[in-house]
Amino acid sequence: MSESTISKRLEALGIVLPTASEPAAKYANFVNVNGLLFVSGKGPSGGPKGKLGKDFTTEEGYEFARQAGLEVLAVLQDALGSLDKVKRVVKIQGFVNATAEFEEHHKVLNGCSDLMMDVFGEKGSHARSVLGAVSVRNNLPIIVDSIFEVEE
Repeated sequence: MSESTISKRLEALGIVLPTASEPAAKYANFVNVNGLLFVSGKGPSGGPKGKLGKDFTTEEGYEFARQAGLEVLAVLQDALGSLDKVKRVVKIQGFVNATAEFEEHHKVLNGCSDLMMDVFGEKGSHARSVLGAVSVRNNLPIIVDSIFEVEE
């Protein structure tokens, strides 16, 4: 898939990538090890605060996970210069800031997973895990951690 194809796909999906966010503390935004690009945890744009199951619905969480995925794509674009250099989405891990009673973590993380499939097609199919967290930085509703196979 050429960059122009990915650019056209983003345009067709109505997606404009945000500017890549900077790390929130003393760590790298990404690390490339032998063709695997590890992107540091990203939250949704705008800094929403609160818990799923109390402050936000599953549907709102889905949108937050999608926004976090857009933040990840912005870092990829910045790191690689071209999303065409992504060979495969390897793994997505979500940390959902949720109440103890909340049970739809998987539906929340679908927001990010669906985005990766929409953008990368079959290369977007990935392994994943999702965990409920009693708290996360800045009380964000979700943080997404990700790994990509990339061209060296």
